[in-house]
Amino acid sequence: MKFKKLIVASALAAALPFGALADDIKIGVSMAQFDDNFLALVRQAMQEKAAELEGVDAQFEDAKSDVGQQLQQVESFVNQKLDVIILNPVDTQAVAPIIKRAHEAGIPLVFVNRRPEVKLPDGMAFVGSDSKVAGKLQMEYIAEQLGGKGNVAILMGELSNEATRDRTSGVEEVAARYPDINIIAKETGKFARKEGIDVTNNWLLSGYEIDAIAANNDEMAIGAIMALGKNRLEEVIIGGVDATPDALAFVDRGMLDVTVFQDARGQGAVAVETAYKMARGEAVEQDIMIPYELVTADNYKLYVGRN
Repeated sequence: MKFKKLIVASALAAALPFGALADDIKIGVSMAQFDDNFLALVRQAMQEKAAELEGVDAQFEDAKSDVGQQLQQVESFVNQKLDVIILNPVDTQAVAPIIKRAHEAGIPLVFVNRRPEVKLPDGMAFVGSDSKVAGKLQMEYIAEQLGGKGNVAILMGELSNEATRDRTSGVEEVAARYPDINIIAKETGKFARKEGIDVTNNWLLSGYEIDAIAANNDEMAIGAIMALGKNRLEEVIIGGVDATPDALAFVDRGMLDVTVFQDARGQGAVAVETAYKMARGEAVEQDIMIPYELVTADNYKLYVGRN
């Protein structure tokens, strides 16, 4: 892959307190929001990995989807002179002040799950997955199930998130290959089940004839399933992304047609491992990409318990 630039963090290590090089590593973690099913899995994986590593202390903070609050949390980490920061950004287009503050303080910064939409300087890294691939995998399966023709609606995530743009772009890119597939609606459901219900209900009340719904994540896909109800669901193909435990249960019941496995455990664990190495002055890749995997009724049992 093209994302193979190495960071040699020895220069940063020189600025770290001596104790950090003796396995006494203090990590500050700011999550976009605790109240998100997938991000909760990522956070749990980080907590487990931090507990495994000797001499590591991880402090977790909830930004509650507030860019300003997240910046304040990073400022607090800097003032506490923590050794390394892990950030799951609230807004992937509004990370410049955070990058500037960490860079000025000489503190390594690891982004996890949500890719910042800026070029990262040395001493910073991203651990996550290529969101466009998720959209493509999802839509390729949906197009196959539709037989290459039909009306598709897209449930988009938070508009401040690169995953929303890239997953939607992946869906649209695949749909464009089929002259008889039409994207008839796309609207944000904010990655949430309730909003997925509300948006789908609005589409139904507006008289849209929908053959498939491509949701940017599983929670919105489950919301769409609930809005459609049993009778309408039989006529609509539903796709999600993440392969959360809840989503796999809906696949098992024949209600969710496809999802795309996003490795929450892998992302969380590797983010902590990367932060640990950077705090110790070790070299790491600047972009650490964990692949997505297609999940359908044929193989979903392989993914039970993986997230």
